[in-house]
Amino acid sequence: MRKGTIQTAALLYAAVTITAGVRTMAQKPALASHQTTPQTLLATPQTVAWGYYWAHAKPVMTVHSGDTVTIQTLSTCGSDERLEKEGVAAKDIPPYNEAIFQQVKDRGPGGHILTGPLAIAEAEPGDVLEVDILKINLDAPFACNGFGPGRGFLPNDFPYGRTKIIPLDRQKMLAHFAPGIEIPLHPFFGSMGDAPPESAGRIDSAPPWMHGGNMDNRELVAGTTLYLPVHASGALFEVGDGHAGQGNGEVDITALETFLTGTFRFVVHKHQHLLWPRAETPTSYITMGFSPDLTTATRLAVREMIDFLVTQKQLSRDDAYMLTSVAVDVDITQLVDGSVGVHAICPKNIFSH
Repeated sequence: MRKGTIQTAALLYAAVTITAGVRTMAQKPALASHQTTPQTLLATPQTVAWGYYWAHAKPVMTVHSGDTVTIQTLSTCGSDERLEKEGVAAKDIPPYNEAIFQQVKDRGPGGHILTGPLAIAEAEPGDVLEVDILKINLDAPFACNGFGPGRGFLPNDFPYGRTKIIPLDRQKMLAHFAPGIEIPLHPFFGSMGDAPPESAGRIDSAPPWMHGGNMDNRELVAGTTLYLPVHASGALFEVGDGHAGQGNGEVDITALETFLTGTFRFVVHKHQHLLWPRAETPTSYITMGFSPDLTTATRLAVREMIDFLVTQKQLSRDDAYMLTSVAVDVDITQLVDGSVGVHAICPKNIFSH
């Protein structure tokens, strides 16, 4: 079903423009904002989607293109009871966590607790949703990391489970992993996405796909922009799976999992068909590919980069292929989410204009 959906979407594909500084989509103006004041979407039993992205999900909030929303999210670390058993002080657990675990019964097929969906009124299938990540706050002084039997990249090497609580110093922005080991923090949301194509149904939150979702891309920190293809009216954006940091690969299946609040600006670009998510950081352009097969995911990310260089930097296909080889980093995003991820990173400073 997914392969067929991808092929159908490919027929509609046209590249998205990602330009430095002011971002536009193929030189067409974005829709103007209707917002008067920033809005806030708190994580409550009524405002989360537990384990799924779905084109028929009911929006919990509707905003307009250009609006800014601050969104509160949960971690994947578990209930208050579980966290306290693992040594977390009750006072350090955000107060909204337990009500969601106790009251939300509509769960699955995945395990991520995502805040949303948020509808952007002007978004329709065939548009592109620009998500500007303006700010990310760490909401707890701890992170968790864990693995379980049959999971992760080396399931047979570790046929048991273990969880580790890792203190976070939010002033120094360091994780105290163990005596003598301190990890710099770079908070980002492991899962940011919109609804998949209607024909896909209610899909598992774990594997990333053309809707984005559980991309686990550590480049998507505050100050970056994500571009998502729109498949459903309103786009239906969801976010969660907060990470205080992560290594590329995420090999044991979890990162520095924690509670985050993010501030996002949403901009709709009309009639700008995009097949796979793309991103822009202050220093680079990023294309992505996802597939159960690592080679296929890599080919998707590389082809997307070549397409970007041809359509947006006016290179020939031959030159785009060669530039990707000599200047673009092709990195493994993650290896553990059912569909693995690869992202290609093109530095901006190689272009004189």
